[in-house]
Amino acid sequence: MIPSEFEFHTPASLDDAIQLLTEYSEDAKIIAGGHSLLPMMKLRFAEPAHLINIFEIPELKGIIDEGIQIRIGAMTTETELIESELIRSDPSAH
Repeated sequence: MIPSEFEFHTPASLDDAIQLLTEYSEDAKIIAGGHSLLPMMKLRFAEPAHLINIFEIPELKGIIDEGIQIRIGAMTTETELIESELIRSDPSAH
């Protein structure tokens, strides 16, 4: 089947994403690069009017040394974690 019509949004910042979620509320679904929602949409079990892609939001990515802790953004990939010198060099990460 073909999914029903929807608008695809790619916010440039976390503030933009929050604004879209506020504006479209229950008519919106967040996606983050995965494809688990697409089969549901094809079968029309899910029919969001708006898809908000958060994968490219810079504030949600990265590995940052904050002194007593390391902050890992929610959209940081497994590859980025594996390749991170900061993670490898931190003795508390083992």
